[in-house]
Amino acid sequence: MRTELNVKLLSYTPEPEKLISAAAKLCYSDVSGEKIMEDLNEEKAKKFLDFLMDLGHESPIEHVSFSFSIEGVSRVLTHQLVRHRIASYSQRSQRYVQEGQFHYIIPPEIEDINEAKEIFVQQMEKDQEVYDKLSDILYKKHFADFNKNNSEKEASRLAQKKAIEDARYVLPNSCETKIMVTMNARSLIHFFNLRCCNRAQWEIREMADQMLIEVKKVAPNLFHNIGPRCLKGPCPEGKMTCGEIVKVREKYKKL
Repeated sequence: MRTELNVKLLSYTPEPEKLISAAAKLCYSDVSGEKIMEDLNEEKAKKFLDFLMDLGHESPIEHVSFSFSIEGVSRVLTHQLVRHRIASYSQRSQRYVQEGQFHYIIPPEIEDINEAKEIFVQQMEKDQEVYDKLSDILYKKHFADFNKNNSEKEASRLAQKKAIEDARYVLPNSCETKIMVTMNARSLIHFFNLRCCNRAQWEIREMADQMLIEVKKVAPNLFHNIGPRCLKGPCPEGKMTCGEIVKVREKYKKL
């Protein structure tokens, strides 16, 4: 079964823009952080945050973090995502969760061609069939072993876990997964710089765009003019540029 991308911002540091401004101001003040927070209103925080971002003083923005629930993505995507090391991840385990009638992601280039899509879906169905058969064969073997020294209920639980632990090896990269991600704002901006770029892989780029939309709702000044690096200067990709800098800038102005 195919599935759709779903990104939700679950939690974030309260008053993120105010906190960042207070942290930065503290560096140049003999007043306590608590007092600075009390004295900051929305207008003052925005003004100082704009100054901070233009200055490129990035360490204060590490004080705030954002946590996302992400569903409807493939393991192709999460293998890329976890390369961003300054972050926290919790992903659904194929070792502990049985993939009965697993969902999968179809690349747009495949979905647009009927013949290619038909072949792809057939392969997904075959992978499911093989996974189910292997799970069943392994379950029977392990149940017989565990049932010698455990109750029938406990033997069944242990056998199922042991069976799907090895049966998962036949599951495809397109298999849908769910993941929770937490990043501080500095890491998140770096993530957007790389993954909102047209040269990023299509699936992670779509996810990055949805994440950016979510954080702009709660911290619009912090994430103003954030996206691929070409929004603030020339394309850094050199000869590998997509050549669409005007379209890209227009897109993220409206995002």
